[in-house]
Amino acid sequence: MTEYPHAVAKLRAIRQASSTRPFLARGHQVKRCERCRLDENYCICNWQPKVNTSVGVCLLMYDSEPFKPSNTGWLIADIVKDTHAFSWTRVGDMQAVKDLLKDDSWQPYIVFPGEYAQSERVNHQLIKTTKKPLFILLDGTWPEARKMFRKSPYLDSLPVLSLTPEQYSRYQLRRSTNNMHLCTAEVAALCLELADENLAASALNTWLDLFTQHYLAARECRKVNVDDVLHQQALTYQMDL
Repeated sequence: MTEYPHAVAKLRAIRQASSTRPFLARGHQVKRCERCRLDENYCICNWQPKVNTSVGVCLLMYDSEPFKPSNTGWLIADIVKDTHAFSWTRVGDMQAVKDLLKDDSWQPYIVFPGEYAQSERVNHQLIKTTKKPLFILLDGTWPEARKMFRKSPYLDSLPVLSLTPEQYSRYQLRRSTNNMHLCTAEVAALCLELADENLAASALNTWLDLFTQHYLAARECRKVNVDDVLHQQALTYQMDL
């Protein structure tokens, strides 16, 4: 049986096996590391953080997101062991998601701007409970995320966790018309901070920055200084386990 490093890698493999034609992302000719998805000459696997977390993440991934090298849901799964990943479909079978949401060990939250939900559902802090928080993140472009939010009735009864970022997104691998639209990994880091998982939040932010640095360096064919502060910072998160 094939072993996968995490749920997003497994979902990608399942999607690949069932796809009738390959997904050709920009730069698909590049020979990539299977583990970190970067150009093999810019691999970051040696710096991957290893930290403990006591929260869960449920990624609902739109269409081709699992295939995209720039997807940051993968980075979340690298850090948060209890990450679950599902392909979102409006009319298909989402029973596995529904079963996860019914698991009594979790307190699920759909993470989305409160302005799109009824006020009685909106929370800005976590609910006091003995259950572990499960953050449901809609992984796609902003229009895709809004579609998932509107057309997923099994999410309608869940509390909405509305975040207020204090700074603009620093994500550089895709363009957005709104600087306040954070990438999925940035949203996850804010959720981890709310859950007092500050070490994991810091590790995820560092991992995102490192991934971005190597991704852009590969795109621009320039060298990376692996002795810089960012790389040294990443190594400090390998000491927690």
